[in-house]
Amino acid sequence: MLKLSERLYALRKSRALKQETAAKLCDISMMSYRRYETGEREPTASVLWRMADVFEVSVDYLIGRTDDKI
Repeated sequence: MLKLSERLYALRKSRALKQETAAKLCDISMMSYRRYETGEREPTASVLWRMADVFEVSVDYLIGRTDDKI
């Protein structure tokens, strides 16, 4: 899921958040968040939903199925 890692990074940077802060907002560990952002791991569906809620985008946008954020 290369799109996911790219989009997580871009969304986090656009909000001037540190990885640690983004992880806390998503209610996951910093290490897990870092691995998702670098593409080392793929999140579960429940984590994807939380990320989408935190960044105010759709899950489809996060995973690259659409370029529409909502």
